[in-house]
Amino acid sequence: MRLKRTVGVVAALAVTLAGVTACRDSREIALGTTGKPHIKIMVGGLSKVIYLPGQLAQQIGAYQRQGLDVELFDQPSGANAETSLLAGEVQGVIGFYDHTIDLQAKEQCIESVVQFANVPGEAEMVATAKAGQIRSGADFKGRNLGVTSLGSSTDFLTKALALRGGVTSKEYTPVKVGAGQTFISAMNQGSIDAGMTTDPTIAQLTNTGQAKVLYDMRTVEGTKAALGGLYPASSLYMGCEIVKRYPDIVQKLANAYVETLKWISTHSPEQVAAMMPPSFAGGDKALYVKSLRDSLPMFTKDGRMDPAGAQNVLKVLGESSSNVKPKKDKIDLSQTYTTKFVDAAHAQAAQ
Repeated sequence: MRLKRTVGVVAALAVTLAGVTACRDSREIALGTTGKPHIKIMVGGLSKVIYLPGQLAQQIGAYQRQGLDVELFDQPSGANAETSLLAGEVQGVIGFYDHTIDLQAKEQCIESVVQFANVPGEAEMVATAKAGQIRSGADFKGRNLGVTSLGSSTDFLTKALALRGGVTSKEYTPVKVGAGQTFISAMNQGSIDAGMTTDPTIAQLTNTGQAKVLYDMRTVEGTKAALGGLYPASSLYMGCEIVKRYPDIVQKLANAYVETLKWISTHSPEQVAAMMPPSFAGGDKALYVKSLRDSLPMFTKDGRMDPAGAQNVLKVLGESSSNVKPKKDKIDLSQTYTTKFVDAAHAQAAQ
């Protein structure tokens, strides 16, 4: 699979990720002549507000201050980003924490090292013409429901909402529609009755009156109402072997993201928008600012995982995921995330 280079990335200095060539171990990070590690990170939708810290860290110089050469790549969904990591194409993923649990059930060790948000930042949107018919997950039966891709976090969440309404995953049809314009087109064409998406797509749909919010998981209150508790989502996760082999490099990444999360918490949506590449606004800066205002509160200020939230993710997947359910009691959450790098970042900042 060919990687798609995104805006604002630094040119490669010295290394290619192991696994791309047959002679290298896919868990190695080589250093260039400058001594800077070149880190490839796949993002499950770079322009999505839920993954904003990845690009913003580049924009404010946080990677550079840590002596890192970070290259960001874009995939339309978290499931595709996960595949890139397992294939050795990248060394990290900015995606949903729930993939670490799903992959442990498949005997893969992936670990969240910085938690960007303890809520999904997603919303279940219903086409305005269907809003009177679809009022809860109980009304998902027989419907076509949009997800970014099968096996993505939007797929996981849709199954969970349906199940809480008494509807199994076999009683509705998940439809792969991506995000942004492909999602909007699918809804306008009637290919989907409802679907799971993020800002700025949410803002575009509500602003035009094309769809309404059914479940709003951009807030703590909305997430608890929809899923029975917090649901830690957007994060930086990496293979456990990489984390063990290169703690100094992982620490620098954690330092950069802790700095970025603090920056977000101390700046306005307008200031955040001004720092991002113009293409992220999609030609409507005012609407982009609105989407930021609606979604920025979801980000943690410190990058730490909420332990009870992690337990709730396991509970939700244990009920709704056919992969996790039979192995729920064997999942070791301590292997799916760590706070030690974030804790050390805060200790360094306090010195």
